[in-house]
Amino acid sequence: MSRGAIARGRAAAGAVAALTLACGCTAQAVGAGGKDEKSPPTRTTSDRSADSAPAPRSSRTPDTSDTSELPKMKSPVSRAELPSSKAPSAPPPRPRVSTPPPPPEPGPVLLARGQDGKKVRELQARLRQIGWFGQHPTGTYGPVTATAVEGFQGKRGLLRTGATDTRTWDRLLAMTREPTRHELYPDGGMPPAKPDRRCLTGRVMCISKESRTLTWMIDGKAVTTVDVRFGSEYTPTREGEFQVFWKNRDHVSTLYDTPMPYAMFFSGGQAVHYSSDFAARGYNGASHGCVNVRDKKAIAGLFKQVKTGDRVVIYK
Repeated sequence: MSRGAIARGRAAAGAVAALTLACGCTAQAVGAGGKDEKSPPTRTTSDRSADSAPAPRSSRTPDTSDTSELPKMKSPVSRAELPSSKAPSAPPPRPRVSTPPPPPEPGPVLLARGQDGKKVRELQARLRQIGWFGQHPTGTYGPVTATAVEGFQGKRGLLRTGATDTRTWDRLLAMTREPTRHELYPDGGMPPAKPDRRCLTGRVMCISKESRTLTWMIDGKAVTTVDVRFGSEYTPTREGEFQVFWKNRDHVSTLYDTPMPYAMFFSGGQAVHYSSDFAARGYNGASHGCVNVRDKKAIAGLFKQVKTGDRVVIYK
């Protein structure tokens, strides 16, 4: 080969290399064996500058060192670590326990167990007015009365003794009113009222509506007294002076078809007689105008003594 040809070949090769560098591609070199060989790519200045040049902002990878551009991410926390929506409140203050003052010392004792009489009956009636005594007053200061007084004392801060002292009595008086005769004797046993002047002579059944008693009197002297019951407001017992006009030991009412043992009639169909209803129900009921007696033994004895023509006086 001539030198001119060699020179032209070198010049062509240089042109190819220059073109390759300009395009950024790697040329395939032909080896001595005639096969193409791949040579590693050669980084050019333009390639390096392209790598070092900053990428557009839209395609940049976030720089973790630049925390101002990172979104605010909340780290996962457990429910137990979450703060309470309510601020912790302080525990309530402990209540102050104050010791109540001791009950006052009782005054002098007025009534106590074992006593009886009208004053005891008044005590029971007053306690009954305010619901502390559930029975009918009896006039006897027994265990039931003592228990009622003790309950009343404890409720009012008094010393629980069961005996009625002056402090207990004064407190009871302030809470109640004076009992009526019927409150003192709601189930009978009332002392007979002062006899009417018409009862002071002869043989007479003296009957008081106020005391609800019948007293058999002879010449002004009381022989016997029994509890009685009268008619209702719709069938009242007549008042006045009458005479016994008929007696019937085993009478049965033709009007009401009820038995009237030991009947002593004094005014029309009205009579003094024994009443089993009065004996069973007490003053919760009433007669149809007759004078009822509940003591069967007493009315049987009275029936024997009273004669036809003896007088009957009924007054308030």
